[in-house]
Amino acid sequence: MSNNNTGKVVVITGASSGLGEATARHLAALGASVVLGARRKDRLDTLVSEITAAGGKAVAYTTDITQRSEVEALIQGAVDSFGRVDVLINNAGLMSIAPMSETKVDEWDRMIDINIKGLLYGVAAALPRFEAQNSGHFINVASIAGVKVFSPGGTVYSGTKFAVRAISDGLRHEVGGAIRTTVISPGAVDTELKHGSSHPASSENLNEFYKMAIPAESVARAIAFAIEQPADVDISEILLRPTVQDF
Repeated sequence: MSNNNTGKVVVITGASSGLGEATARHLAALGASVVLGARRKDRLDTLVSEITAAGGKAVAYTTDITQRSEVEALIQGAVDSFGRVDVLINNAGLMSIAPMSETKVDEWDRMIDINIKGLLYGVAAALPRFEAQNSGHFINVASIAGVKVFSPGGTVYSGTKFAVRAISDGLRHEVGGAIRTTVISPGAVDTELKHGSSHPASSENLNEFYKMAIPAESVARAIAFAIEQPADVDISEILLRPTVQDF
C-alpha cells in the first residue's frame, strides 16, 4: 500500500510524551506535517527541533486541552502553518486509579475534563473545517479499559473511556462519508499514563501491571495504518495490547 500519510497535516494533543510523542515522530518520518499540542513547552520545543533536524515538518503550540480557546488556537495554528488540517488525534489523557471509596472527586473531575471534554473541544474546533473541506479524520485514543472496566480502582477512568468510544461511534454515524472516525484502544503501553494515580496502593499495583507494557511506537504504527487507508475506508476501531495481557 502506498504511504497515504505523506503530505497530511496531523494535529496531535498530548504530544509532549508517550503515545503523542511517538506518533509525532513516526508520522513525521512518513512525510506528514505534524502540529503538536501539550502543556510542556520545553518538551514540545525539543521534539520539534529533533523532528525538523531529521528532515520532518513540525510546529508546536502550548495547549491545555481543558481550555476550549487553547484547543481552537491549536487548530488555527495548524491552518496558519500548513493551510489545512487533515487529521486530529485526540490523544491527551489522564488515568487516576483509586477505589471509589477514596472519593477522589477532584481527580474524577480532572479525568472528565481531559478525557471527555478535552476531546469534545477538539471535535468542536476541527469539525467545521473538516466539513468545509469535505474531508478529515478524527482519531480518538480510548483504552482497553473502555471495553472492559478496569478493576479495582479504574471505574471512573473506564467511564471516561467508555464515553470516548460512545462519542466516537455517534460521531461516525453523524458525519461519516467524507469524514472518518477511528478509535484506538490500547492496553498496557509504556507511557507516563501510569503515573497519574495519587493513591499509593493503586500506584503500586499499576507499576506491577505495566511491567508487561509494549512500546508507544506500537500504537503509533496502528495510527499510521488507520490514516494511510484510502479515503473510502474507515478503520472504525483498533484494539491492541501486549500478547500476555489477558483482558
